[in-house]
Amino acid sequence: MARSDFIMEVRGYLVNPAEKRLRAPWRIGLWVLLAGFVGVVLTLLFAAVPAPAGDTGAVAALYALAELGWGFFAMGAAGLGVGYLLDRRTLADFGLGLDGQWWRDAGFGLALGLGLPTAVLAGQLAVGWTAITSVLPTTTGGTFGLASTGAVVGLLLLIPFFVVQATAEEILVRGYLLTNLAEGGAGAAGKTVSTVGATVLTGALFGLLHWTNPSATPLSVANITLYGVLLGACYVLTGRLGVACGFHVAWNYALSLWDFPVSGLDTGVALVGTESTGPELVTGGAFGPEGGIVALPLLALGSGALYWWVRREYDRVGILDGIAVPDLRIATRGGEQRGL
Repeated sequence: MARSDFIMEVRGYLVNPAEKRLRAPWRIGLWVLLAGFVGVVLTLLFAAVPAPAGDTGAVAALYALAELGWGFFAMGAAGLGVGYLLDRRTLADFGLGLDGQWWRDAGFGLALGLGLPTAVLAGQLAVGWTAITSVLPTTTGGTFGLASTGAVVGLLLLIPFFVVQATAEEILVRGYLLTNLAEGGAGAAGKTVSTVGATVLTGALFGLLHWTNPSATPLSVANITLYGVLLGACYVLTGRLGVACGFHVAWNYALSLWDFPVSGLDTGVALVGTESTGPELVTGGAFGPEGGIVALPLLALGSGALYWWVRREYDRVGILDGIAVPDLRIATRGGEQRGL
C-alpha cells in the first residue's frame, strides 16, 4: 500500500470526508478534553477573586453561590464554544434556537416542574407522611449557606443559580452528548434506534453523576436515570431544550420551596418548613423525593403530560430524524449559508 493510500485510510477513520469534520467518537473525546480544560480555566479565573475576608454572613453566602453558579456557567459556555468549533453547528442545532416555540416549551416545562413536587407535598400531607412546621424557615449549615441571607433573599438568589445550573447540565448532557451519540450510531443502528439508545445512555450518565450526592442510594440513581431519560425525551420529541430546561429548573426550585432535599442537598431556605416522617423507601428520606418510590408515579404523570404537550404543539409525537442527522451549515462572508 502506498504511503498516500495509508494516510488517506487512516484519515478516513478520523475525519468524515463528506462533512469535513472529525467523526463522532473523536469529536466527543476531544470535546470532553477541551471543554473540560476551558471550563476549569474559567472557574479558576473566578476563584482568583478573593472571597470576602472574615465575613460569614450574607456576603460570604452570595460569593459561595456565585462561585458555584459561575462553575456551571463556565462549563456550559465552554461546552457550547468547543462544540461549535468541532461540530460546526449553530445554537439551534444544540436545541437552543430560542424562538417563540422554545419559550412556550420552556413555560410548559416550568409549570410541570413546579407541579410535580407540589403534588408530592399535597399527597404526603394528605396521608400524614409530611407536616408543615414553619413559614420561611432557614437552615444553618445548608449546602449554599443561605441561612444568613434570610429565606426571602435566599429564595430569590436560588432562581438565577438554578437557571444556570440546570441549563448548563441540559446543554452538556442532552444538547451535546445525546446529539452526538445519536448521530454517531445512526449509520449502524438507524436513526430511531440510535436516538433511543443515546437517550438511554445519557439518562444513565445523568443518574451516575448524582451517585456522589449526599444520601444517594441505588434507588435514587435509578430514579434519576429514568428522569434523565424523560428529559432526553423532551429534547428528541421537540428538537428543542425548552421543555427540558424549564422542567429541570422548576423541579429543583420547587423542591427547595417545599423544604425537600434537592438530590440530597439542603439549600438552607424554603417557603414553608416541612418534616417528612413517612417510610423513607417511599418518600426518599434525606435524598428527597428523587430517592423514593414516590418518584415513579410522578414520572408517569410527567411522561403523560409531555405526550399531551408535544401532540398539542407539534401535531405529532415521534422521535425527530434531525437529532441523528446533522444539518451542517456555516456562515460565509457574504452572509449566505452553505452546507459542508
